Amino acid sequence: MPEADVTYADVKFSRSKARENISSSGDATYSEVRISEREQPANVQQGGSSRRSKVTSVVLLVFCLLLVAALIALGVTNFINYKSQDSLKEENEALRKHLSEMKANSSVQPTCPPPPSCPPPPPSPPPPETQTQTCLKCGAGWEEHGGKCYYFNTNRTSWSDSRASCRDLGGDLVKIDSREEQEFLVRKLRGLMEDFEDKFWIGLTDSETEGRWLWADGSPLNESLSFWNTGEPNDVKTDNSEGEDCVGLDMRGRDGDLKTWNDQSCDIGYRGICEKPAVTGKTSCV
Repeated sequence: MPEADVTYADVKFSRSKARENISSSGDATYSEVRISEREQPANVQQGGSSRRSKVTSVVLLVFCLLLVAALIALGVTNFINYKSQDSLKEENEALRKHLSEMKANSSVQPTCPPPPSCPPPPPSPPPPETQTQTCLKCGAGWEEHGGKCYYFNTNRTSWSDSRASCRDLGGDLVKIDSREEQEFLVRKLRGLMEDFEDKFWIGLTDSETEGRWLWADGSPLNESLSFWNTGEPNDVKTDNSEGEDCVGLDMRGRDGDLKTWNDQSCDIGYRGICEKPAVTGKTSCV
């Protein structure tokens, strides 16, 4: 029940005489009280509305500020993303360029010198054609030694026939120019001579002038390079009245002595040693 009615009831039962006065005054009071009480909620309502309006304004202001801050943050984020995309694009372009350069460089094989600590590789051998150009060529049946070719003819013929056979083969009877050549021939003949009387003609004769020894090419004998056997030449005329005008090489000095020359009759059948100079050729060396 409202507080104004309670007051009215209290006034009504206090005094009967003054009922009217009280009643009138109570009415006035009641009226005033009611008016006063009715006006008070309006003020209260106005005050509440004012506070709500202020709160609403504050909320709107805060919301606006938050919205502005969000827009700013969004703009900054978009700007950062845009810059990041530009940076990524530049990095991708640089990476593609680098990969292209690596691919182009990988197609060219680098040539690096060997490390200083490593020995240089051995030189490559010359091709076979180069080797054959520097080889000495003698031909089938001939043996090369010291730049000359030697052919050991096993047919037993006179000195003249033996020389003719050598010339048919492109050479002549051997001319001994050095001690080393004499040593080579002695070594070879030890394996070719079958008996004591087995001899080989060489290209030395004094058939034109007795005692004047000439080689087959016409050059005179160098006495310091002569290898006469003991007691030779002796020009014995037992088998031939013309004497012994041609020289054969025998093996009476089988103990290694190089003195193996012996003058003989030119008509005796001996084997012969042919000689010719070696030439360069393109055939393989033996």
